[in-house]
Amino acid sequence: MSLSKKILVVDDEPTLVATLRYNLERDGYQVTTASDGESALSAARAGRPDLIVLDLMLPGLDGLEVCRILRREMAAPILMLTARAEEVDKIVGLELGADDYVTKPFSMRELLARVRALLRRAGSQIAAEPDILTAADLEIDLQRRHASRGGRALALKPREFELLVFFLRNRGRAFTRDQLLNDIWGYDFAGDTRTVDVHIRWLREKIEDDPAKPTRLITIRGTGYRFEG
Repeated sequence: MSLSKKILVVDDEPTLVATLRYNLERDGYQVTTASDGESALSAARAGRPDLIVLDLMLPGLDGLEVCRILRREMAAPILMLTARAEEVDKIVGLELGADDYVTKPFSMRELLARVRALLRRAGSQIAAEPDILTAADLEIDLQRRHASRGGRALALKPREFELLVFFLRNRGRAFTRDQLLNDIWGYDFAGDTRTVDVHIRWLREKIEDDPAKPTRLITIRGTGYRFEG
């Protein structure tokens, strides 16, 4: 196994992390670790791992929220770990972008087999993932979380940045407000769809020549929004 394959292990159980690190490194992988959601995001953005082993129950941001955010930013396979076997947890995790699921306790042989299978399926897709998204004079550097227009930095709030990345990845497709609310804010967000409209208005002020007559972030009457570019 090539040492170029990097795996990020995210779990708040030190003994399990140590065991996973030992077995993965023995299998030839480079391993980094994180013990909570925020540090997981930082480690993934900095290290660009080839695969992420992610626990569902984490302090701070939980695994589902981390999965949702990372799936918008990178294509690395995500193998989720959970101590809960309920089918709903698996369904939610997979819908948010997880590629596979293992329920604790698990055998190390099974986990290593799933890791190898996910990396084989990913193939060249991970290596081909762009770090820069562009649309005309808009440019987004995913690693730096930096957006610019015509070479000038855009002062985007976190949700505005996530919205713009989502639209650039899905340009030409129409999304309802409920879909955007679920994808950007999360399935358990307690707010309503007016939140989407407010953030769309703020984003238009930064990427449109005339926010009152948008040519990029288009309103689809009766549906929601679509990005043209």
